Amino acid sequence: MPQPETTAPAAPAAAPPPGSAPDVIHNIGYRHYDGPRLGRAYVRRSLFAQSLRGAYGLGRSARSKVLPMILVGVMCAPALVVVAVAVATKMNKLPLEYTGYAIYLQAVIGLYVASQAPQAVSTDLRFRTVTLYFSRPIERFDYVAAKYAALSAAVFLLNAVPLLILYVGALLAKMPVGTQTLGLAKGLVGTALMSLLLSGLGLVVAAATPRRGFGVAGIIALFTFSYAAVGTVQSIALMQDRTPITPWLGLLSPTTLLDGVQVWLLDVASAHAQEFAPTDAAVGAVGVLLLLGTVAGCFGLLMRRYRKVGLS
Repeated sequence: MPQPETTAPAAPAAAPPPGSAPDVIHNIGYRHYDGPRLGRAYVRRSLFAQSLRGAYGLGRSARSKVLPMILVGVMCAPALVVVAVAVATKMNKLPLEYTGYAIYLQAVIGLYVASQAPQAVSTDLRFRTVTLYFSRPIERFDYVAAKYAALSAAVFLLNAVPLLILYVGALLAKMPVGTQTLGLAKGLVGTALMSLLLSGLGLVVAAATPRRGFGVAGIIALFTFSYAAVGTVQSIALMQDRTPITPWLGLLSPTTLLDGVQVWLLDVASAHAQEFAPTDAAVGAVGVLLLLGTVAGCFGLLMRRYRKVGLS
């Protein structure tokens, strides 16, 4: 007759060492996210807002706010002086065009772009945070578009605030409202074109290197040397009585290109000598196409650059 199967008694659990607490499983409440998926559009808006704030040091350390705020003050100071003089002397016309203000202060704007474009993209490349962006539901187009739009908006605000100061001052001096409003509108159009052009060039240079210092130096060199070289060659051509080619030479520098486009497209006075301004429709048309092509080319180069950024 078969014997009943017996089970060996389990070994007693080892007693915890004296003075130690027994093991406890804590329920800390982790749950799966079951809320709405906001998608790429929300990511683009968030990246745009964060980059725009960062361009003025908001949300960053106090040291990061110093240079942007100084440059804002430098941009606004001439406008405040002009307004004070216009109101005190009861001028009937501003001493400078709205479209020429950014041209006169192009060195300040170039310094701002040189300081903030590397902050927008070089830091992400250096610390490889780009891979974290692309591991989420965001495409390279979204990243490039958000960064480009944020820096362009920051440069636009840097230029637009002084223009608004000039406009308010002109109205306080009782200058014609219609004339001043039209001038402000043209100035804002020129400011938008400058913002797109300089931001695109700055981002292309900054995205070429993860070193922020190299990006700053490269952008300053691009803006400064091109402007100085074009001005020098134009002056030499003018001294040799080759006046017809001087407007064409202005297409080779971002600042002089923008000035020529404003003269032809917006029908305003040049911020430079009239001999350098485009008087031929062909020069103006080529300038507009070159400016738009440069903006599109900068966006394309940024897309190509970030296609080469690995995900590892």
